[in-house]
Formats: sequence, structure tokens, C-alpha cells
Amino acid sequence: MLYAALIFGLLGSFHCVGMCGPIAFLLPLDRKNKSKRILQVLSYHSGRIFMYALIGMAFGIVGKGLNLFGVQQQLSIGVGLLMIVSILLPVKIFNRYNFSRPIYKAVGKIKSAMGTELKKKNPGTFFTIGYLNGLLPCGLVYMAVFGALATGGPLQGSLYMAVFGLGTIPLMTTAIYLGNFLKGNIKQRIVKAIPVVVVVIGMLFILRGLGLGIPYISPSEMVTIEPVAANHNCH
Repeated sequence: MLYAALIFGLLGSFHCVGMCGPIAFLLPLDRKNKSKRILQVLSYHSGRIFMYALIGMAFGIVGKGLNLFGVQQQLSIGVGLLMIVSILLPVKIFNRYNFSRPIYKAVGKIKSAMGTELKKKNPGTFFTIGYLNGLLPCGLVYMAVFGALATGGPLQGSLYMAVFGLGTIPLMTTAIYLGNFLKGNIKQRIVKAIPVVVVVIGMLFILRGLGLGIPYISPSEMVTIEPVAANHNCH
């Protein structure tokens, strides 16, 4: 599933460039000092990934709670179906039941805070812009959150979302330096491929939940890995 999260982040970042590219391009980078500029970009990405990891942890906790009722495999199947349905559902119907509408006021406050930060050049500015960016509504982040929910634990959910965030770094970094660098035809082809990727990942979650005995893809039993105490015995 972590490989799926990385691929999802890599391909999904083409959508991210369209949605968050303008924010990235407006970052108040130090254009004269290359080393400082690199640190600022890394700080921005760290802020985004940190927020994604927190979101993944929250939904991982919810997933763990559901697992206590013995529905881990059913949850994985349900998440896969949600991913596929969200892609196949007509846009008009999806917009009619857009659950992000009730939080428009909160989004407005986030954008206002981000606008204030974009005018600053403090050491923590770029990290702050990054994690505020991570709070903005995004369909692809919602899809990744579904995956975090199905991981079955806070650590796993956090890791899943962090890996998703890592996948978005290459293209988002390119957008920071070059702005809108993609040609229309190439961008359209990639955007068309994103729904296919979402459906494939959804199918992977369904296979995972079915427990068909396929190693790594559909194990017969889904086991939630918990941290264990290290053995400190010396020989």
C-alpha cells in the first residue's frame, strides 16, 4: 500500500500543480542565495508532509477503532469501492453532495492566514505556509485519506499520508522554480490518467480486503503491525 501511496502522490501531483501551483510559485523565496532557497523549499514541503501525516494519523486512529469491531477487511473493501465510485460518479452529482462546502469559512481563514504568511520571510514562514497548504480541500488528498483510514492504525495512517506527500515533492518543486511548465496537451493526458490510477488503487484495496492469499497484494489475513519493544540483551 505504501508503493500505491507513492505512485498516487507522483501522478496526483500533476493535479496538485494545477491547484496549489500558484501558491508554490508565490513563495517568498530568497532568489539570491541558492543554499537558503533550497532550505526554504524543503521547509515548505516539510510543512505539507507534516500536516498530511497528522491527517493520516487522525484517520488511522478512526480505522483502528473500526478494526476493534473486526471489520478491517470489510473496511479495506469499502474504501476501495469509495475510491472507484468517486471517480465513476458524475461530476454534477458529486458537486451536489460536496462535503467541503460546510467548511468554506474555515478554508477562507486558512487562505487569509496563508496570504499573511506569503508576505513574510521569517525562518518559520515556509513551514507554516506548507502545513496551511496541507489543510486546503483537495480531491486527491481525500482519496489518500481513504487509504489512511484503511491502514488500520495511527502509525500506518501517518506513514501512508507522509509517503503520499513525498510523491508530490518532485513536481511541486519544479512548479516552485518554473511555474506553469507543462504544455497543454501533456498536462491533459496526465490529468486523464489520474482517475485510472485512483481506480487501480481502489482495486488494490478491494483485493487486500478479500484476502485471496496473494502475497503482499491480498494476504489471507490482514495483520496490523504494532511497534514492539526492542530487545536490549547484550551477548
